[in-house]
Amino acid sequence: MEGMSEFTGAATDHSETNQPQREDAGPAENALAEPLADAPAPGAEELPADRYIDRELSWLAFNQRVLELAEDPEVPLLERTNFLAIFASNLDEFFMVRVAGLKRRIVTGLAVPTNVGRAPTDVLAEITRTAYELQQRHARCWREQVQPELAEAGVRIVAWNTLDEADRAYLTAYYEQRIYPVLMPLAVDPAHPFPYISGRALNLSIRVRNPRSDKVEFARLKVPQMIPRYVRVDGREEADNVRFIALEELIANQLDGLFPGMEVIDHHVFRVTRNEDVEIEEDETESLIQALEKELLRRRFGPPIRLEISDDMDDATLELLVSEFGIDRQQVFTLQGPLDLSGLFALSKLNRQDLKFRPHIPVTNRQFRASSPSETPDMFGAIARREVLVHHPYESFSTSVQAFVEQAATDPDVLAIKQTLYRTSGDSPIVASLIKAAEAGKQVLALVEIKARFDEEANITWARKLEQAGVHVVYGLVGLKTHCKLVHVIREEHGHLAHYCHIGTGNYNPKTSRIYEDFGLFTASPEVGRDVTKLFNVLSGYAIETNYDRLLVAPEGLRRGLLERIEREAEHARAGRPSRIRLKANSMVDEQIIDALYRASQAGVPIDVWIRGICSIRAGVPGLSETIRVRSVLGRYLEHSRIYAFENEGDPEVFIGSADLMHRNLDRRIEVLAKIVDREHLARIDRFFEFGFSDEVSSWHLQADGTWQRRAVNDEGDRLPDLQDLVMRDRTEARSRDGRSTR
Repeated sequence: MEGMSEFTGAATDHSETNQPQREDAGPAENALAEPLADAPAPGAEELPADRYIDRELSWLAFNQRVLELAEDPEVPLLERTNFLAIFASNLDEFFMVRVAGLKRRIVTGLAVPTNVGRAPTDVLAEITRTAYELQQRHARCWREQVQPELAEAGVRIVAWNTLDEADRAYLTAYYEQRIYPVLMPLAVDPAHPFPYISGRALNLSIRVRNPRSDKVEFARLKVPQMIPRYVRVDGREEADNVRFIALEELIANQLDGLFPGMEVIDHHVFRVTRNEDVEIEEDETESLIQALEKELLRRRFGPPIRLEISDDMDDATLELLVSEFGIDRQQVFTLQGPLDLSGLFALSKLNRQDLKFRPHIPVTNRQFRASSPSETPDMFGAIARREVLVHHPYESFSTSVQAFVEQAATDPDVLAIKQTLYRTSGDSPIVASLIKAAEAGKQVLALVEIKARFDEEANITWARKLEQAGVHVVYGLVGLKTHCKLVHVIREEHGHLAHYCHIGTGNYNPKTSRIYEDFGLFTASPEVGRDVTKLFNVLSGYAIETNYDRLLVAPEGLRRGLLERIEREAEHARAGRPSRIRLKANSMVDEQIIDALYRASQAGVPIDVWIRGICSIRAGVPGLSETIRVRSVLGRYLEHSRIYAFENEGDPEVFIGSADLMHRNLDRRIEVLAKIVDREHLARIDRFFEFGFSDEVSSWHLQADGTWQRRAVNDEGDRLPDLQDLVMRDRTEARSRDGRSTR
């Protein structure tokens, strides 16, 4: 949940769906109960033992912040509906990956104490209890707040017993034509064993009585996932006055036709979440792609982790389900209202702009604008003149990153293109451009990370399509995920080779680029070109390289580079010189980094930490972290960029890139941070941080006791502006200023 995968924003990290919390998305991808960093930082024994926040509870606190947006009456109604869906999707991933991993480690005896030293069994009990409380609050928000307000606005979810005969006739006809033929009721008796129940699917448990024998039988019916979750009651209704019925309720009121001659006694809805984490054992005897395909087949049959049931389920049915799933009662979530509110994604897409955020059209970065509408911008000329920093989605992905790759594919002077692909969309123009370049005879290398969680199958498909077109496809290094975001274009110019590079914080995905906040640097710097050439040789060949000029690269040099810079700021502070650290990331868990920040705070360094999701650092604790401020911003966009800024005694060092402050990013992935050197770009990032930490901007503040406090109104009770709205306005005003200056 990279998911809102760890999601959160208006959408998340499945590249094809609005689900936040993933990239990275979503919670997914954060390994559960990661071991502590190999070596504690010097002086760690002098710091208090309770200096970390439990990472699992911190993730749940993040999802609570998503829920608070759904509960906020000032947020447009369909956006609140979307946040409810995001919360549900995030929580599913939390159980499928994080809770599943913890349970697996407990069962196998491999679980280690958490980052706060707690027993894994205690943590499992607390996160289960907390998740259940949040899910009940989530259901109440839908049932008591959002659903009634939607009805007032002309979007109604209706019950079968409220419909008249005409409505029922219309829906019955729809059911018989579109639903009935694909239903598969499965009996459970000595001749029919309990069927396999797929993860995250809605099911009906049904009890029927045979009138001849008076015997009660049990059957299970899966609610088809390929049919829309909410069915229009009458397609002739106006767009501003529509009614829907939940698919499971429509099916439940047609059960007599599925069991002719039997008496339907009752039915109940249930849903199971399974362990869907993938563990791949890589060796030299089998290709990675074959090993992954086998593991993906096993994913479907992962053990149950959570059972959700409707609150009207009878004890006999519950006992049967608990017994068949082999699940303990602690993992049974009894809920009032509809199960699986991730289905609300469909409602949030309704064409009711009056119930949504005001549309924002991304602007084209001024360095990439053509001099006239009839001209095509010269991407290479623009980058050669000056480095370009783009900020998505405020600035267009299609007229920057996408246009850069497309132009490289068709430019006759381009000899080679190298690119990393972590997550991309199903109809990606980026992939199409790489294929076009290969077919034109250019050297094309695509490093496809097929282990990107929950995008594995899509990435396998694209990897094979690229290979068939003649692209050199590699899968990175054994034991390491390739998470960096790089494009390297080699172009012949005036008898020599020029290097054009893009280094980003987000994936090469045109769809998520509209909802994920990310930075990207375009440069023709020979220095960066040499660095990126070295790195691609490491990724595709047998080169061993740890020395780079403008890049910090994990796993060899990134951790060390960050720790050295944090300590340098502490030395400046102790000597009375200017010092400051500002960090923006999706998650912060790494103990060595946190301890280094504590010591820098004790030295007097002002430290601002901007975190979207998991945050294990404590802020504002006397004697430990008095100079540390932590903020979180959630909104229509998923805050996804990673920025690391150090004052450096008045000569700022600022890096952007792909790495979060987690063990996996620093030690088990190929990650890249690129140094920003253009003064205008440094000023722009400085302004962005000023927005993020202004007390006059809506955000969540981490308190010394580890709780998050939302500040959405000022001391006078006035609503504070949204940071993302401010950045949108800032970019629009900058475009207007640029236009005036050229007239």
